[in-house]
Amino acid sequence: MVYLFLAQGFEEIEALTPVDLLRRASVPVTTVGIGGKVICGAHGIPVEADITDSEFPKCPANLEMIVLPGGMPGTKNLDASPVVEEALSFAAQKGRYIAAICAAPMIPGKRGLLADRQVVCYPGFEKDLQGATIEQKGVVQDGIIITGKAAGYAGEFALTLIELLQGSDAAKAVREAIYP
Repeated sequence: MVYLFLAQGFEEIEALTPVDLLRRASVPVTTVGIGGKVICGAHGIPVEADITDSEFPKCPANLEMIVLPGGMPGTKNLDASPVVEEALSFAAQKGRYIAAICAAPMIPGKRGLLADRQVVCYPGFEKDLQGATIEQKGVVQDGIIITGKAAGYAGEFALTLIELLQGSDAAKAVREAIYP
């Protein structure tokens, strides 16, 4: 199961593109609303989450990946969430994938989870990526860490997640469906 966290002020493209493309590839995705069921994005688009943070399981055995979209103040709201903190800690301890795009890599970065990893982030957030090597690419995968630079890379970011979870054939099939 992929758990994608939504907090007030999230970047809509960075959240909904991965949800859409992962579901096209038959990857189970559950969206988790921090602080409620309906979460409003940075551009005023309300999204109804599948579950709220109070419904998020403590130690979800089915967790394969967590996804953190950027956006402001969404990233700051995710960073302040004890549920996101617990999910990050659990994923890191169990060796599960942690994916973050745009400003959101600052969240695992501030916790030292990106140390000795190659990563990308939105320009200006590099200072929060403790011990990481910043790459000049759109999407970077280093072990269990997947990072995307900005909203414009949301499709590539999502296709990378599909390839990790379902293989290159599944990613190719989705790519061909959306880029005919």
